[in-house]
Parts: sequence; structure tokens; C-alpha cells
Amino acid sequence: VQLQASGGGSVQAGGSLRLSCAASRSILSVFAGAAAGWYRQAPGKERELVARITTSSITNYADSVKGRFTVSRDNGKRTVYLRMNDLKPEDTAVYYCNLELSKSYGGTQHWGQGTQVTVSS
Repeated sequence: VQLQASGGGSVQAGGSLRLSCAASRSILSVFAGAAAGWYRQAPGKERELVARITTSSITNYADSVKGRFTVSRDNGKRTVYLRMNDLKPEDTAVYYCNLELSKSYGGTQHWGQGTQVTVSS
């Protein structure tokens, strides 16, 4: 499984972005059976979970993004999205997508290459 993240950029505070993470070389059953998540890492900080979506589309979010970010998935397109609204300067980070395969497929984790999000005040 290879993950390709896109959609990052530079915006002003209050703006919006939508990140996409496409899984190539993945058959539908593998992708659909995997939990997916978005993480971010700001300079000098540890990588943190931003949002996660299960195989049945149950979601959870970091407290800092609740009500502003929405994670979703389109299994047919093998893509996970992160809609980010009302962006704040503290959201500035490199965002990484993650795919956690089910135990049936080895239970391995896969990471995208990261996409930079910069929010200016």
C-alpha cells in the first residue's frame, strides 16, 4: 500500500483546506477493512493524532480540532479526506495520513509522505 497525501498549502487564519490521501496499489477489500487517520507534526513537537475514522466510519478527533475538522473516507476511491475549517496558526504542521490494515491483512501501518499546512495570522 502506498499513500499519497495532497491538498496542503498556506492560508490565513479562518480559512479552509481539504487534505486528501489516496491509497494506490490497494485492493478495495484491503482499504475498506483498514482504519485511517490523520496525524500532524509541528516543528519541535511530537507527532499527534488529529482525526481517525474506522472501517464503519466512526470518527474521533483531537480536542483541539473538534468542531472544525471533519475526517471522511470514500472506499470506492480508496481515499481519506480531512476537511479543515476555521484554521488557526496553531494548526500549522506537516500532516500525515495513516492506514492501519486489519489483522486479516497483517495489521501493518502505512504512512503517507506528509503535506505542509501553514496558517498565518
